[in-house]
Amino acid sequence: MASTASDILVDVLVDWGVDTIFGMPGDGINGIVEALRRRQDEIRFIQVRHEEAAAFAACGYAKFTGRLGVCIATSGPGGLHLLNGLYDAKLDHQPVLAITGLQYHDLVGTYTQQDVELDKVFQDVALYNQRVMGAAHVRNIANLACRTALAHRGVSHITIPVDLQEQGIGADMRAPRNVKGHNTALFAPQLPVPSEAQTRRAVEILDAGKRVVILAGQGALKATDQLERLADKLGAVIVKALLGKAAVPDDSPFTTGQVGLLGTAPSQEALETCDTLLIAGSTFPYIEYYPKPGQARAIQIDIDAARIGLRYPVEAGLVGDCGLALDILTERVRRHEDRSFLKTAQAGKAEWMKLMEERGTRPDLPMKPQVVAWELGKRLSDTAIVACDSGTIATWWARQIPARRGQMHSLSGNLATMAPGVPYAIAAQLAHPGRQVVAYVGDGGFSMLMADFATAVKYKLPIKVIISNNNSLGQIKWEQIAMLGNPEYVCDLQPIDFAKVAEACGGRGFTITDPKDCGATLDAALAHPGPVVVDCLVDTNEPPMPPKVQAKQALHFTEALARGTPDALKIAATVFKGRAREVI
Repeated sequence: MASTASDILVDVLVDWGVDTIFGMPGDGINGIVEALRRRQDEIRFIQVRHEEAAAFAACGYAKFTGRLGVCIATSGPGGLHLLNGLYDAKLDHQPVLAITGLQYHDLVGTYTQQDVELDKVFQDVALYNQRVMGAAHVRNIANLACRTALAHRGVSHITIPVDLQEQGIGADMRAPRNVKGHNTALFAPQLPVPSEAQTRRAVEILDAGKRVVILAGQGALKATDQLERLADKLGAVIVKALLGKAAVPDDSPFTTGQVGLLGTAPSQEALETCDTLLIAGSTFPYIEYYPKPGQARAIQIDIDAARIGLRYPVEAGLVGDCGLALDILTERVRRHEDRSFLKTAQAGKAEWMKLMEERGTRPDLPMKPQVVAWELGKRLSDTAIVACDSGTIATWWARQIPARRGQMHSLSGNLATMAPGVPYAIAAQLAHPGRQVVAYVGDGGFSMLMADFATAVKYKLPIKVIISNNNSLGQIKWEQIAMLGNPEYVCDLQPIDFAKVAEACGGRGFTITDPKDCGATLDAALAHPGPVVVDCLVDTNEPPMPPKVQAKQALHFTEALARGTPDALKIAATVFKGRAREVI
């Protein structure tokens, strides 16, 4: 029986199906933590080592379950630490609720300790953002917060002064208009059906197309069969945004893999030569990789009408669920018998995969990062969940680790922040305890929140953390060199023995330095029943080459080497020794 404002809050969370909260205790949320302690049989509190990890984990939980992710932090700095993970949820459209504390309600704004008005701070990141004014206010606010996050797939935020958290229900006078029970309805959002007029227009465009490309994104993750059926009927090529990596398995005859800077050459060629583009559940942000305006007629499917035409001019916009819209289109379009465009893409994919195998099986020392990704990809289970991080690591994940049917893959998409790999993996393992979960991360990203490997140990979560360790902020290094033509500067990192870190946290650590040992060591790591870190020492001079090297990039590259980039000769040798075919 609820007796305080915090009890009411926990009641609402239970009503909305919340069973996990990520956070750290603190004096600014003591009342809520006590209410959670009394209900620990219904909601588990996962104690992390940094509030940023709590927000990342809540985002990952939403990504890998489709349910509401929840994080909690104390007043002042605790709440501020949530922001990066919450922006990750905002930009990748994930339903997350953040709960924070405030100082005593009658001391807010008086320069008291930790006097940060978090509702004002969170105005941009949160779709719904409110300060609780008393016990009678909690149920209305909490219900709206949960409903808004789920309905609009974004962030909600509730902040509660510490003294009001323990306010008794009888001690707060309900306003006359605040009729009991008026805002308690739970609901599952209904997915809109695309309009008939726009559907007819889309069918006309697809029927007229001769070289059709489908760009699949995060919104198409649950529409694998529908994507393949439509591609088969149209003779279309499916290319994938990073967040759509698992939308279609990479062994599908219809896909050429990822697009963009981290993508594949055949995917880029398909976009450059198509005459029709169907964007399915994606707002892939790199506009320069889309077909040139006027080259292709375009259709877009998106659950959010505001995002139709956001990246490329479209002639038909289908607002609704991707799977439903694709089913409707498949039923109504005519079958295209000409398969020449698809066959050209398939031949390009075969050549590309030969190149990826060559890169992934090189015996060179220092070990190439592609070798680790290639060997890991072969060993993942059919239901594996892979959480990647940002940086050069994302290139090897995108290209060298194939997505198989039944797997889940994700990373920080639009925010592209470092450090979510391990928190995502923790959330995935909690949500799916029987599945293999791997965090594939770089040394820069892992070291930001590496204390949360101890969280995996604490809760006996058998996540496997595979670190591509080049002792460098590699992505920034290559951006300085290839994008700007500047010498590399302040990107080298102090080496850390991550296997020893894992052992110090109570987990298991492995180290790989030689490609001939890579497969066997990964086998041992993946077979270990507990949490594991595999520290893979790789070549710091191996660049993540774009699918097609542009003349401007090549010029900047040579300028940067000439102007004093450290290890310029080694970098040049690494690039041109193994990439003659790519550069040509």
